[in-house]
Amino acid sequence: MIAILIRSVLLVCFAILAMRLMGKRQIGQLQPFELVIAIMIADLASTPMASLDIPLWHGVVPLMITVALHQLFTLLSLKSQRLRAFFSGRPTVVIHDGKINHKALEKLCFNLNDLLEELRTGGVLTPTEVGTAIMETSGKISVFPKSQHRPVTPQDLGLETGYEGIPLTLVMDGKLQKSNLPLCGRDEAWLMKHLKRLGFSRMQDVLLCYLDTDGCLTVHAYGNQSPMCTQAMAQDEVAW
Repeated sequence: MIAILIRSVLLVCFAILAMRLMGKRQIGQLQPFELVIAIMIADLASTPMASLDIPLWHGVVPLMITVALHQLFTLLSLKSQRLRAFFSGRPTVVIHDGKINHKALEKLCFNLNDLLEELRTGGVLTPTEVGTAIMETSGKISVFPKSQHRPVTPQDLGLETGYEGIPLTLVMDGKLQKSNLPLCGRDEAWLMKHLKRLGFSRMQDVLLCYLDTDGCLTVHAYGNQSPMCTQAMAQDEVAW
């Protein structure tokens, strides 16, 4: 029993390491060859996990070879457009100017029910509202509504908008995010001053605290308390 437990832990760790080595896309939208490799990793890890008669290295070595093949295929895809098309395929336009490309759907083995479901997921009710819909190589459909059906933007209204970037997370689960604080040019004493102003004497009482590109510091507490905000920086001081 202990041997099975140890083998299971080791093989799971090796499988996680293999997936991490192959990049973040492995847990997102997979290309066809990546899906095949992900299935093979699961099979290679599970076989020696359940059978003590199979040496542990019979599972670890094929896992490492699979990772090496993935890296090779990825490198070849980066160097050659033809090999990229072979491994991953090409995007296909399935709707153009509200017209469904039935031949393309047949070639992709994609039925109308699936197409309508993807359109609804993209916030479009009918194909006639679609300017362009593209089946990506990952199998996901990108939907672009006609210009008459898309939401109005500030550019359409001739409005000038300011810079809007990613907020800096300064505290998470009561712990200071030391790598983010220097990005805004401030120190821990500055942060604690604003936290105390909002009623937090300890950083451990803060569930989440972030600074947006408007210079507004938002703090979420544990429990049902509403988030609190304070203007901690001038907008022209934002540098990240």
